[in-house]
Amino acid sequence: MVAVLFARSDSVYKSLSDCDVWDADRNARNWPGGCPVVAHPPCRAWGRLRHLAKPAENERELAIWAVEQVRQWGGVLEHPVGSTLWQAAGLPKPGERDDFGGWTLWISQWWFGHKADKPTWLYIVGIEPTDLPPIPFRIGEPDYVVSSSLRKSFSRPEITKAEREHTPQALAEWLYEVANRAN
Repeated sequence: MVAVLFARSDSVYKSLSDCDVWDADRNARNWPGGCPVVAHPPCRAWGRLRHLAKPAENERELAIWAVEQVRQWGGVLEHPVGSTLWQAAGLPKPGERDDFGGWTLWISQWWFGHKADKPTWLYIVGIEPTDLPPIPFRIGEPDYVVSSSLRKSFSRPEITKAEREHTPQALAEWLYEVANRAN
């Protein structure tokens, strides 16, 4: 069993067997522990545009709590590249390790079928880099971009907010397998 924390209510994880999915209705903070996790804590208070974000009260603390769960039970936490969570929680930069044996992997969600290039950091505990499932590296350029009102790309269409938040099926399956292999 793998627990998926902070999933969308329409999450692709709900279609995977052996996933205990915790969306807003279930409230991940009620998760009792006991197995590896895939954590997708809210990132708007931690990302590049955090100065424009309007997170709910105590939303920032959810990411810190998610880091604690990954460190205790093993698994993987996903956040955008450059997330300030890394500094705040003392997470290792790519190529480094922390005292929990955790390390950070850079991926593009586009490799896993996302419509746009979505650079992502994965904080992983309980599995060595050599034991990861194969990563489907892609060369090329996606047809869409992740954008904002501050920086428009007129050469390619922009994805929607929902598309930014959804985890591609192949990435969900891969993250599940990473957590499942965590000790």
